Amino acid sequence: MESNLPRAEFAFPGPLRDALVAAILDGTKTSTTSLACQYDGDGEPLPRPGDRSVLIDSNEDPLVILEATEVRLVPLGSVDVPHARDEGEGHDTIAEWRAAHEEFWHGEEFRGALGDPGFTVDDGTVAVLERFRVVST
Repeated sequence: MESNLPRAEFAFPGPLRDALVAAILDGTKTSTTSLACQYDGDGEPLPRPGDRSVLIDSNEDPLVILEATEVRLVPLGSVDVPHARDEGEGHDTIAEWRAAHEEFWHGEEFRGALGDPGFTVDDGTVAVLERFRVVST
């Protein structure tokens, strides 16, 4: 496994990450959503099609290499149903998807990672919608 690639870490270590990693490995999850402010705060560049990263599990083990196939920046209020479904978490409506994501983004762990205990999202918050594929195991 290429050790010079950036890490792809979904959620925080624990049950949610484990479920997301399992969905990636079984092909159910082919898209993900992050917030542009996460990249601003970390000083990381936004993903671009062709970028590769190493998927990391809750034990910090590298599993597979992912490749970004599409990246869109959209207001949170413009996320579409196909993207939400392809996240592989069983959300069939934007309302379900949004509620689950807001619970995560408004959670103590996410707010702590941002360093903003009062962080909230709204329809205008810029979302980074990424599609990816597994390119090697």
